[in-house]
Parts: sequence; C-alpha cells; structure tokens
Amino acid sequence: MTGSDPVRLYRTVRLIRRFEERAIGLVRSGHIVGGIHPYLGQEGIAAGVCAALRADDVVAGTHRGHGHVLAKGADPARMLAELCGRETGLNRGRGGSMHAADFAVGVLGANAIVGASGAIMTGAVWAARRRGGDVVGVSFFGDGAVNEGMLLEAFNLAALWRVPVLFVCENNGYATTMPVDGAVAGTITGRAEAFGMPASVVDGQDPEEVRAVAAAAVARMRAGGGPELVEARTYRFDAHHTFEHAVRLDYRPPDEVARGRSRDPVEIAGARLADADRAAVDAEVEATLDAAVEFALASAEPDPADALAYLYASGLTARGGG
Repeated sequence: MTGSDPVRLYRTVRLIRRFEERAIGLVRSGHIVGGIHPYLGQEGIAAGVCAALRADDVVAGTHRGHGHVLAKGADPARMLAELCGRETGLNRGRGGSMHAADFAVGVLGANAIVGASGAIMTGAVWAARRRGGDVVGVSFFGDGAVNEGMLLEAFNLAALWRVPVLFVCENNGYATTMPVDGAVAGTITGRAEAFGMPASVVDGQDPEEVRAVAAAAVARMRAGGGPELVEARTYRFDAHHTFEHAVRLDYRPPDEVARGRSRDPVEIAGARLADADRAAVDAEVEATLDAAVEFALASAEPDPADALAYLYASGLTARGGG
C-alpha cells in the first residue's frame, strides 16, 4: 500500500495499539518476562511510513520496535510468541521484545543499541543496491539517538554514497526521562542538513500526514535521490518501559501527559472512517489478537539444550564454555 487507504491505515494503528495493550497485560501476568517498551501513542509513525513502502523494502527499528515490525507485515501471533519467549516466535523466542526480526517481510530487526538502526540500514541498502534493483530502506530511531556518533556516521556515509535510506526520528520529547530540550543543541533536522540531506518535520500523530510525507520521500529516493530525514513529532502515552508501572517515576507533568494524549493517532485515523467500517476493523483486530494470545500461550518454550543454537548463519553450534 503506497496510496492513501484510510481503512488499512486505521487497521494498522488499531492493531499496534491493541497488540501493545495485550502485551502489557501479558507482562503483568508474568507471561512476558522482563517487560517491554510500549509504543502507545506513536502508532501513526510506523503505520504511515510502512504504508509508503513496497513489500521488498526494508526497515530497522528501535528498542520500542513492536509497531515497526507489525506495520511492515509480520504475523502478530508469531510476534507475540516471540515476546513470550516461545519456540514459535519470529526468532524462536531468542530475540524477544528488543531484537525481533522478520526478514521475510523486510524487518531487519528491532535493536536495543541506541542509533544502531542507521548504520545497519545504510549498509544493508548499499549492499542491496550493489546487487541491483531499487530497494529503499527506513531507519527508525528516537530523539535520544541524534547525538550518537554512530548515527551521525551513518548520515555521512548515506549522504556521501547517496544511499536511499529514509531516516525517521520519532521525537517523543524524551530520551527515557531526559527532555529533548535539555539534550539536543540546535535542531534534529539540522543534523541531517549538515550532511546535505533534505529534512522535514511531520505531525507524527496523524498517520495519513506521515504516509504522504514518507511516500514523497520514498519516491524521490527510489528515483535516484539520496537519503532524507523526517522528524516525526509525537508523544509517548505510556511508560518508557513497563518497569515504570511499578516504580512510578515522576518526570512528566500530568497536564503535559493530558495534552499529549489529546491527539490520539488511533482516533485521528478512526475519525476518517464510517462508523460501520471502524467497528468492523475493531472486531477483526480483536479476533486476530485473541487468536494470537491463544497461539503464544499454547506454544512450547525453547529447549534449554538448544541455548547455543542459531548463533551463526552457517549453522555452526557454539561450544559450551566454563
């Protein structure tokens, strides 16, 4: 889907929202160990950007990456099984929340290293272009990554070699608890402009606006243009990590949270649908996620004897050490 399709766009934001809410419930029940970084409030970015891509285009995400994986087309049931650490997960339960990948749909992986997606995507798309074709890649990262040297080096190489990567900064205003105004000198778009990259700002709460901006950038890059950056301004509705539900960190004023929640990407996208269409999508998403939860919880956990398997692409099994 590269053209506007309000029903499909709403379905994506609704699927991500309800997937995350189901996942939070599974964290609380103990089925997902260690917690997750919820994507609540930022669904419009993943949905809009991935709606502008072809099936063979590739993306790389962040530690807050469930939305990117789902928006690109991964199976919600296998994704939920991955979060639960089950053998039927996208990565046989080895990747978990922060490292989920699905090469079959072009997801090269979520990544817990801040800013790493830029370097990964620049290399992956450069290699793909060397093999021929017109693949485009997307690197998602947060505002906390824009001062990372690794990301700036990726900007430099992508611009120098004219690698068609769309760098998408999901600026939710905070790097964990650090406000962006206290961490970023200058501007985020200015980082890209310093390397000669076109850069723009988009309302990350409006999935259709994100899709339109991303589609225009992708078309330019596919036609031979170099990389571009989009700063999508958004707001994280929930905690940085579900551990906050227990420790109750106090760093965002309640009135700020209320203002941020007042512009909900699910409601913005849903308002563009007829009531009957929206109700049908909601029902279909719930049925999909009911089945996903059942599938994940019924799936087997990995055999501890295989703990060292799948470390190498060659199939070589690591030797247990002392």
